[in-house]
Amino acid sequence: MPNPKRRHSHQRKNKRRSHDFLEAPASGGTCPNCHEVKQPHRVCPQCGHYKGRQVQEVKA
Repeated sequence: MPNPKRRHSHQRKNKRRSHDFLEAPASGGTCPNCHEVKQPHRVCPQCGHYKGRQVQEVKA
């Protein structure tokens, strides 16, 4: 099995690890119709409203 000939520099190591500490995305907000938590720019999964109007039928 091949071994590395030279060690990686601190800069190269830190560049590789820069994505290890990303934060989770925010929850977005609440639906203005039913006040449940929903993702931004998506239809509310609980009530089916988007931008103040009913766009999707919701199963009871």
